[in-house]
Amino acid sequence: MDLLTRDNPLLSGPTNEVSEPRLDAINCTPLPQPVAELVRDSIAPNSRRAYGSDLARFQAWGGTLPATDKLIATYLAEHAETHAPSTLTRWLTSLAKAHRTAGLFDPTKSELVRSVLRGIRRTSGRAPQQAKPLLRDDLLLMLDAMDRGLRARRDRALLLVGFAGGFRRSELVGLDRSDAEPVRQGVLLHLRRSKTDQFGQGRRIGVPYARGRHCPVAALEDWLTTAKITAGPLFRPINRHHQVGSDRLSSEAVSIIVRERLAAVGIPPAGYSGHSLRAGFATSAAQAGVSSWKIRQQTGHASDAMLARYVRNGELFLDNAAGVLL
Repeated sequence: MDLLTRDNPLLSGPTNEVSEPRLDAINCTPLPQPVAELVRDSIAPNSRRAYGSDLARFQAWGGTLPATDKLIATYLAEHAETHAPSTLTRWLTSLAKAHRTAGLFDPTKSELVRSVLRGIRRTSGRAPQQAKPLLRDDLLLMLDAMDRGLRARRDRALLLVGFAGGFRRSELVGLDRSDAEPVRQGVLLHLRRSKTDQFGQGRRIGVPYARGRHCPVAALEDWLTTAKITAGPLFRPINRHHQVGSDRLSSEAVSIIVRERLAAVGIPPAGYSGHSLRAGFATSAAQAGVSSWKIRQQTGHASDAMLARYVRNGELFLDNAAGVLL
């Protein structure tokens, strides 16, 4: 069984978009079809595509599977100057998954590979790339500059709901009309699946009526009424004839909207993305003195450790020692 063909349940299925790389074949007994299908379904489609892309890159470089730890260490070393440690770590994850799925020894766990990766991290000097947080005051500035047109109504609802719910962009565009339940305090949004909830257990996020001039609940109601959305995707594209489409807005479109609205008020958009709404909510909440567990209740972060970078950034100017002295 070739580790990079559709015979491998890691990559098989209609969602696989990776071409068939030609690699040295691995002699092992193919899994029974029902087993292979369940193994395939245990991995999210996006993850399968990412694994396939990473393995194809390894093959194009000259790698073969199964690989030795020396081969993988060389692969890492040759890309140390051009790729971030986080990217190299993801490549290792794909290689490890391919070997384990085929029932083979995982060479990425060897001390040689681990040492090379540690060396790269120590010498790379690269800070992890993070989306700039869209802070509350900048969000309000953007909202104040919007008109009352159809596109502005959608963008206002998208930005406010995305910020108030602490949503990832994929979660935001994945919402359907049936997921929005009006309640006395505001709206309950039913998140059916997310990056950290691959089994679809779901959770509910409460978005309350706002005390300020921009209310996410009112903005959402205004968009749904104006666009006449009674079922299907909550946020949708609008064409140049000002017609609302029936498809779901893409995740990348959220990033484009954030950057366009920032540029419109004179804020340089570089470094901002769809994730800036989630990061901005967490950072702004930390600045306002909200406890980390209450922030996590909204964002769905699994632990304080995952939330820590936002909280740290938000608290940098709280009771700052320099502010007392100067």
